Amino acid sequence: MNTFTAEPIQTRVLMLGAGLDVKGGITSVEQLILENAPSNVNIHHVATFAQGSAIHNIRVFLRAAQTLLQTLITGNSDIIHIHFSERGSTFRKAIITLIALGLRKPVVLHSHGATYEEFFAKLPRTVQKLLALLFGRCTKLIVLSESWKAYFLEKFELDESQIAVLHNPVKLPPAVPQRTGNEQVTFVFLGRIGKRRGSLEIAKSVVAFPQQDKGAFDLIKAFAALPEQQRNRAKLVLAGNGDVEMAQQLVRELGLEEQVTVLSWISPADRDQLLANADAFVLPSYNEGLPMSMLEAMAWGVPAIVTPVGGIPEVIADKQNGLLVQPGNQQQLVQAMQSLIEDEGLRLALGTAGRNRVQSLDVKNYMSSLLQVYASVTAQDMVLAEAPDQR
Repeated sequence: MNTFTAEPIQTRVLMLGAGLDVKGGITSVEQLILENAPSNVNIHHVATFAQGSAIHNIRVFLRAAQTLLQTLITGNSDIIHIHFSERGSTFRKAIITLIALGLRKPVVLHSHGATYEEFFAKLPRTVQKLLALLFGRCTKLIVLSESWKAYFLEKFELDESQIAVLHNPVKLPPAVPQRTGNEQVTFVFLGRIGKRRGSLEIAKSVVAFPQQDKGAFDLIKAFAALPEQQRNRAKLVLAGNGDVEMAQQLVRELGLEEQVTVLSWISPADRDQLLANADAFVLPSYNEGLPMSMLEAMAWGVPAIVTPVGGIPEVIADKQNGLLVQPGNQQQLVQAMQSLIEDEGLRLALGTAGRNRVQSLDVKNYMSSLLQVYASVTAQDMVLAEAPDQR
């Protein structure tokens, strides 16, 4: 007797977002999705922004819009998945969203912006209303935390059924190194160094764009403020893009060349090696979505000192699986670093608890949740297709 096994239904996704050469957390999320998508989900990634000049990026965006139109006209996609953040990203993705909705294709918006609330508040009221009207028509909005869910429910006037909360994914190393008996405690910072700037700064006279600050310079100053006894038992490594030379200059001015190293952006392999050798992770940000670098450090069993901004408090519980300090509070930052220098047991306990906390954020679990979002979107589209007058 012959048996018939049905092939899994193919879901075709056109994903638009930062180019895979762009340095940052959004790219890390995109890469993890692309690398872990199952065989029955065909994801075609198209860059709307890339490394390079403004002229180059105009060309990149126009090619992305052309690809979107061709895909929509030929019917070669079931879902349009759009990653967006604040500033220029919002305006680029507004155009992409308008095209997709205009040709009646389900849109999944995926929010990442750490300073989106400040950015949106400074937009002219008319622009706010237009963006809310446009983005509010998405089929699903993916946000990084419950706090961001509450924000977008209000600002985009969404129905709760339109929003899915997906904490960023992380790839768990199969094993982490033992970190006992270290005479010198290594602190690591990963991320943008200095305030974020961009081509839209020229528009300051119209919109005061907020500048994301991950607190790298605060961290260097706090390290310098450690009592000499503790400072001599520690070292600090910062790696990222941005104002690298300014940070190196500050290190020289403070006489910390022997203990503080400032690197430019490093590869994923070098990042993993740095975290494997780290004793603690520090990210004293003023604003965040849900930082990938923090999740990656926790996955490596590295205790984290972070600030309670964005979605961080939904992952880090103070003194349970990490340490929380207020943004810009040097005294708290110094005290948190001192506690990890002096107490190996605390470092190990927080590192173990942190790794246990992000087990649920493993990329395999994340992909299962994302596929549920895709399935709900395609199911809703089928219902609407049978009743086109309700679109």
